[in-house]
Amino acid sequence: MDRNTIIGLTLIFVLLVAWQQFLAPTAEEIEQQERLQDSIAQAQQRADSLASIEETTPEEIQLATGADDSLKLVQRQAGFGPFAPAAAGKSETVTLENDLMKLSISTKGGRIKGALMKNHFKLEYKEDGTEEEVPLYLLEDEKNKFDYFLPIANLPSGGVSTGDLYFEVAEAAPQKVVLRAKASNGGYFEQSYQIEDGTYNVDYDVRFENLNSVLAANTDVIQLSWVNYLDKLEHNETYERRYSSVYYKPIGEDPDYCSCTSDDTEELGDEQIKWISNANQFFNSTLIAEEGFLGATVETRMLPEEAADLKLLVSEIGVPYNRGSSESFAMHMYVGPNEFDRLYAMGDGLQNIIPFGWSIFGTINRWVIRPIFDFLSGFIGSAGIVILVLTFIVKLALYPLTYKMLYSQSKMAALKPRMEGLKDKFKDDQQAQQMETMKMYREFGVNPLGGCMPMVLQMPIWFALYRFFPASIEFRQASFLWATDLSSYDIFWRLPFEIPFGFGAHISLFTLLWAVTTLIYTYYNTRHMDMSANPAMKYMQYFMPLLFLGFFNSFAAGLTAYLLFSNLINITQTIVTKNFIIDHAKIENELEAYRSKPKKKGGFQQRLENALKEQQRIQEQKAQGKGKKK
Repeated sequence: MDRNTIIGLTLIFVLLVAWQQFLAPTAEEIEQQERLQDSIAQAQQRADSLASIEETTPEEIQLATGADDSLKLVQRQAGFGPFAPAAAGKSETVTLENDLMKLSISTKGGRIKGALMKNHFKLEYKEDGTEEEVPLYLLEDEKNKFDYFLPIANLPSGGVSTGDLYFEVAEAAPQKVVLRAKASNGGYFEQSYQIEDGTYNVDYDVRFENLNSVLAANTDVIQLSWVNYLDKLEHNETYERRYSSVYYKPIGEDPDYCSCTSDDTEELGDEQIKWISNANQFFNSTLIAEEGFLGATVETRMLPEEAADLKLLVSEIGVPYNRGSSESFAMHMYVGPNEFDRLYAMGDGLQNIIPFGWSIFGTINRWVIRPIFDFLSGFIGSAGIVILVLTFIVKLALYPLTYKMLYSQSKMAALKPRMEGLKDKFKDDQQAQQMETMKMYREFGVNPLGGCMPMVLQMPIWFALYRFFPASIEFRQASFLWATDLSSYDIFWRLPFEIPFGFGAHISLFTLLWAVTTLIYTYYNTRHMDMSANPAMKYMQYFMPLLFLGFFNSFAAGLTAYLLFSNLINITQTIVTKNFIIDHAKIENELEAYRSKPKKKGGFQQRLENALKEQQRIQEQKAQGKGKKK
């Protein structure tokens, strides 16, 4: 190696040493990196302690002698503080069962993770169009939560969620279980469940034993977080989604609910709340406080139609805590079907979660239509036949109004020949024709709206029944003729494509027959009516049934069956009344007798006649003005 080579290598070495010294971190930078690494390690330890705790029993923790076991214990103490003994364990399922339901309760979190309804099923539709009954569960979604947050000072998270704790079974019986999450000071948080035969009610209590020295000193409310993903239980998802929401009842006030058709949040502040209910169309899970919850926030979140779940319901509930050495908070749960009598017997307006409607419509359904249906069901086994008999009773009760409507129509029909004469006399003057028509009505004492008012008076019954059939669990999966579920639409013919505007991919035969009978009834009922003054009305009355065909095609078969039966009874009543009950000769005599009486000024017809005269005068003035301009 020559001298030049040695000099070159020496210079390169010196440059490398100088470069390393130039890039080397300062003492301050090294210290900062060490602090960062320590912070990362501590954060990882907290994450491991909260999310990745191995399933070991408290006895194994106490007997651990190795370094790994000691490290795990330290991690649990850092993450759970005094509840470190309950931070590890094995998740097991405890079962409570009666003649109506079967509850599965997890020792991890101590919550109900499934409630089997023994007398109710879901119907799953196969590709070949057949139906299969499968078990129906409530509160079964793995994403659900029912966690109490126990505030504890000096913990990074501010407290402990009971959903992360493992509960020990302190007492077990076929219909009762007591679960405890123990603290290191000998205290515990307790949840107890008890059921009895013949009911969907669950006696549910929580207990704080010797936790006043464990929980944060300023704690006066324990927050309960209830997250419930509602399952799709019905075939008609559109109406199931429409009738599902969070209901709640402030003490001293009427029950209320979140929106059923959009995202909604209700902040109840510090109000005392008696109960909060997560309601499907025909089932509900309700938490009831004996003394009242202290404030709540309830929320309904809509999910996409293609989602596996129906809706997401979230409730943040305040449970009062008095910081005593031993205290409990008594509650009840109702986990079961929306049966009116059961819910009504529990009190506090719980029956209002059944979506019968509010105001007069809900009143009619709850206290008129429902009792009649229940009475008839005691004698008649078929829900479809009960609907037929119910329709007959409703039509019979409304017959006085129907008779008045038909009688008014008969008086209009008696005047029709005279009306034809007016049309011929004033065929070139529409205003004069209308004014002379009003004079004739007044002269013979005929009210052109007399046939409409009885129909308007029946509308509260119709609107009530519109809500009654899809809300009554008695129609759920009840079959009649070709319909397999009267609470959903009947499928007589499946279509290979989807028709928009709510029509669906099926044909409902009840709806189709209703539309046909409506057209027949309309034709027969109005063939003697004079509609020359408003020809568009003549065609509109035939267009309306076709328009509503799409609306009712996806509605409850119970309602469309009622509408069909109602049309058939209407046609029968109309034919019998007009041909055998109403005396048309007597009507002619009444018209002539009224014509000969002296007439009083005023009244609706007189005001209408005056309005027509004023309208005619204005038009004549406009015509004269145009003539002068020319």
